[in-house]
Amino acid sequence: MASEAERTFQRFAVFGESSSSGTEMNNKNFSKLCKDCGIMDDKTVTSTDVDIVFSKVKAKNARTITFQQFQEAMKELGQKQFKGKSPDEALENIYRLMEGKDPATTGVTSAKEAFWRTPRDEVKGQTGIIIMTGKYKSREQCKPWFGNISP
Repeated sequence: MASEAERTFQRFAVFGESSSSGTEMNNKNFSKLCKDCGIMDDKTVTSTDVDIVFSKVKAKNARTITFQQFQEAMKELGQKQFKGKSPDEALENIYRLMEGKDPATTGVTSAKEAFWRTPRDEVKGQTGIIIMTGKYKSREQCKPWFGNISP
């Protein structure tokens, strides 16, 4: 029977990868796992730390890691996240953070939403400085359209 950590590894390994069997994980999904599970907190463990650890544990020419390499990576991140605790205790705390977690899909645009979105929707909330060139260079010429333009 697979452990909870291994099940979480498999769920994140297949996320966004239609051809993945769940036995190997790429750097993108490894970073997502660390972020979604709260291992990466941008204070003690940053995205750079996660990338460095991933590169350390993977094989030289490989782009993915196995579950065994994943466990080594979690040991290293556990030491960084939980300083002052024993390696086994830190690893246990890391696995506790991972329990029952699934890849988050908040903020993801569905295909249906993307299809019906228009360029006007993208511009609607934007504000900024209007740069007038060519024919309408003076402020006096811009007043009819934009009102008083203060410096």
